Amino acid sequence: MQNKPDLQWFLAQLKPNAQRIAVRNLDRQGFATFLPQHRVTRRQSGRFVEALRPLFPGYLFVGFDPASAPWRKINATSGVSRLVSFDQRPRAVPSALIDDLAARCDADGVLQPAPVLTAGSAVEILSGPFANFVATVETITPDLRVWVLLDLMGQQTRVQVANNHVRATG
Repeated sequence: MQNKPDLQWFLAQLKPNAQRIAVRNLDRQGFATFLPQHRVTRRQSGRFVEALRPLFPGYLFVGFDPASAPWRKINATSGVSRLVSFDQRPRAVPSALIDDLAARCDADGVLQPAPVLTAGSAVEILSGPFANFVATVETITPDLRVWVLLDLMGQQTRVQVANNHVRATG
């Protein structure tokens, strides 16, 4: 996935089973594409088979600069049903969503498992009053609340944070 500063990401609805065709044709036209996938294990003919499946079946992220790119061509691209639009204008997907997805994917766009947090792990708090603080995990409750120890003014302070508001460091 290529990411340029002037690039905005939009959502394209695909025709059934046409993600490869759509990606190939959009890439040929100079549009950036991002199709996050995840590994799925399913039973086939009595054996377990691992396959890659789109994280959002039937949809693809397309990156372009709406001020200069001929975005109307996307609707006529083979494999694409339509660019998701409101009031006849495409709406950009929040860049934070794309950045977070891309950070969790490898170079091929395959979603990697989230790092497992354990007691003693160093984490960065992502939101709230302690955003960007680095803390140490003390415990994790069964409902996935994380208790962390923060060093505030020379003292360790115990704080509860939601599991999705922390990220393992290093």
